[in-house]
Amino acid sequence: MLKNIESDIERIISKSEIPEDSKHSKNTRAWVLKLKPEADISLQIAALGHDIERSIKELKINRENYSDYNEFKMAHARNSAKILYDLLSKYNLKKTILYKVSNLVTHHEFGGNPETNILKDADSISYFDVNLPFYFQRNSREETKFRIMWGYQRLSDKAKSIVRKFSYDNIVLESLFQDVVCEVR
Repeated sequence: MLKNIESDIERIISKSEIPEDSKHSKNTRAWVLKLKPEADISLQIAALGHDIERSIKELKINRENYSDYNEFKMAHARNSAKILYDLLSKYNLKKTILYKVSNLVTHHEFGGNPETNILKDADSISYFDVNLPFYFQRNSREETKFRIMWGYQRLSDKAKSIVRKFSYDNIVLESLFQDVVCEVR
């Protein structure tokens, strides 16, 4: 059943207008498993589907509709949780799994307990690992620096130590990244 769920999530995410979303989904799960090798099925499914709403154009939350970035991220998380819950409801999963996945995704941007904190860290590490170079190509230096700062500040100390080891081929991006890392320490 897990393989079918993975395939359904991947099928939806592969339609995203953001080309790196598919890789980010899988990479977030890989980071969850590095941070918590015994991660249960709920945490793994949540990792794969945490950004699913970005892949469904007619349901996608638009940042420009929010004046506050954190409110936008909360709306994005709630929307992804609802979409994933609806998708998973067609499977014969225990309600406890459905509710746990929904709760994890709802809180993946800000954490709050040990498991949501793992997902938050894995998502952020993956952002720096996979998404950041693409984000930089699509956005201004100022916007990219804002997004680096926002993502880096939400990391746990352990996750910050992982991300600090990353480097980027683009010298402008590398400089922005190093500026934030040095500033936030």
